[in-house]
Amino acid sequence: MSLNPQVIGKTMPHGYAGVYARQPDMIVNTRPAGEAVLFGQALVYNANGQVALPTAGAKATDFVGVAAAEVKSALNYLTQSAGGYAADEPVSVFQRGAINVKCQNGTAALGGAVYLRLAANDTLPNAVIGGFEAAADSTAGNSILLPNCEWAGPADANGIAEMRIKTINRA
Repeated sequence: MSLNPQVIGKTMPHGYAGVYARQPDMIVNTRPAGEAVLFGQALVYNANGQVALPTAGAKATDFVGVAAAEVKSALNYLTQSAGGYAADEPVSVFQRGAINVKCQNGTAALGGAVYLRLAANDTLPNAVIGGFEAAADSTAGNSILLPNCEWAGPADANGIAEMRIKTINRA
């Protein structure tokens, strides 16, 4: 009888966007969705008091939190990272603590600055509005610095990195 040794490796992936990274220092509130949002995207309040994706002209103080996969699961078993919320559904809004998000531009590093994408940039076709980045966009107004957030280390092979929200911006 032969053994089948297995090696996991030296590093583990962070997981999926929108999934908390550490407990118990986390605050998650439920808010209604003003539009469809995906797990791991940034949220702001719209004019009706619902959470929605940020738009051009948003300020860092508008940032409410991250659409979390706290209670709701992905829509398809084979694509666990593709879950989200439809308009008018209750959204788990992650407002403080450590959460996994996709770092879509730049290189996340421990203590590094976190930027929020507000507008599309043709040179970064995979950078979605409401996504998080480790570098400011070269076009002014396309991204803003989130002073209450920082990266908690580098991204894994899938581009998922741990982001720490240090203080609640808006309740």
